Formats: sequence, structure tokens, C-alpha cells
Amino acid sequence: MLTIDQSALPDGLRLGTSSFSSKDWIGSFYPEKTPPSDFLGHYAGQLGTVEVDATWYSIPAARTVEGWERKTPAGFTFSLKVPKTITHELSMVGCEKEWSLFWERVSLLGEKRGPLLFQFPYVAKGKDPDEYATGARFLERLATFLPTLSSEGRYVVEVRNRTWIKPPLVDLLRKHDVALALVDYYTMPRPTEIVKTIDVKTAGFGYVRLLGHHRRMNDLIAEARSEGNRENDWGSLLLNRTRETAEWVGVLKSLLKRQSEIFAYFNNHYAGFAPGSIDLFIRQWLLEQGGREPESA
Repeated sequence: MLTIDQSALPDGLRLGTSSFSSKDWIGSFYPEKTPPSDFLGHYAGQLGTVEVDATWYSIPAARTVEGWERKTPAGFTFSLKVPKTITHELSMVGCEKEWSLFWERVSLLGEKRGPLLFQFPYVAKGKDPDEYATGARFLERLATFLPTLSSEGRYVVEVRNRTWIKPPLVDLLRKHDVALALVDYYTMPRPTEIVKTIDVKTAGFGYVRLLGHHRRMNDLIAEARSEGNRENDWGSLLLNRTRETAEWVGVLKSLLKRQSEIFAYFNNHYAGFAPGSIDLFIRQWLLEQGGREPESA
């Protein structure tokens, strides 16, 4: 069973996964026979932050949020995705009621409430060529919406059109101290390409998401299972992401010289097993430092 050792990492680098609720991690990251009600407690025993994907689908009940807070130690941080009703369905327009309720619920986390992630949808070239190229209408809505947010929160904006990563967006985010999410996603440029062309520091903290290609990974998982090479979907690494991980290590080391805190979250779809991707990242970090890799758990 995997044990993650973060002792060699700087304090400001906060690693976690996108969700903690995968039953496929039983036996590989969670002890055998762990009930789902105990997942978060075991997770928080090894990792100090998690990105909650479930809040994108719906605003959580108060008792759910209170349970998250109760099951985690002091210093634990929840980053939470803003509901799709706000980002996708209403596009930040006329969403005051939805935002107010979401803010009320996540505030129940107290000091454990971390960055709130606004993940916006990809705009296809065939559907809207002008918006695909510039994101002009999106920027207008964002410029109206950001000033309405409470100064007590930390916020992140993620876009999935590479053509939007330009000064108009970056300057707007910097004006409001909102982080630009750096994402490893098939529609977006590589991180080294981004940092060479634009200053990605738009807030006092950084935010990274290693997402991968969901459709491609789902196909690879299905193929592996049909061939009898995989017992469950997300219990072990499937793709070799060593090269990409080494790239991210270099980028984050550079960014940590300018930002005191960076959150980086790994998705199961990135390589097949999010905790395993974190372990690989730590090993690559140590190799880049010329240190010795940790013993395998």
C-alpha cells in the first residue's frame, strides 16, 4: 500500500488529489475494508489538502461540509470547485443567489477553506470562432463578476482555450489578486511554453491541476480491463508520466521562488492513480535536487 512521504518538499508546496472518494484506492492507498465514511480521515493522515470536485455538480449540504471540517486536522485545506450553475449554466450572470449559498456553505470550513476554483468551459472554434480566438465576451462577464467577490476568499480561474492565455486575461486576474490555474490538459499548452511567454503570477499563491485527457484515459482503462490487465479502474498507475512530471517539477521550483504557496492537484485521469502521480512527483523532485529517492512503501 502506498505511503506518501512529503518531508523533502518545501512547506509552501501543497500537494493533493482531485477528490478523496475513490473506492478503487482501497488496498492501494486506503487500508483494506476501509468504509467510505473513513476515506477522508485516512487521506488527511498523509496529505494536507484536497480539491473537492463534487461541489461542481451541486452545492453541498451544510452537514456535509461540517463533516469534512470535523474529520480533518488543523491546517488541512479544502480547495473547492465552484458549482457549474455559476460557471457553465449562468456564465456568472444573475447568479447572486447561487453564489451566496455556495459561499455560505464553504465558509463552514472556517480556516480550512482554501482557494475556490472557477473552471470555465472550452469554447469550440466551430461553435463560435470569435469567442474561441479571443474570449472577449467571457472577459467582459469576468470583469463584472470579480469585483463582487468577498475579499475574505482566495480565488482561481481556469480556462481551457489556449488562445485566451494572453495579457487581457492575465492582467484582469492580477488586478483582482486571482490566481490563473496552470493545467496539464490536452487543449492547453505545456507549462514551460506558458511561463516562457507570459508572467503567470497573478496572485499571492499559485494553483496547478494535472488533469490529463479524460476520454483517452477512459479508453485505455477499458482496454486494460478487457485484456485482464487491470482489476479496477483507478487503483494503480497506467501511463508513464515521468517526462511530464519532470517538466512540472522544474516549473514549480521556479514559481516557488516568487510565490510562497502553490497548490497542485493530481487527477486519477492524469495517469490512472492520483496518489501514485503524487509519489512520482516527489521522486522526480528529489532526483532534480540530486537527492536519493524515498524507499518504496
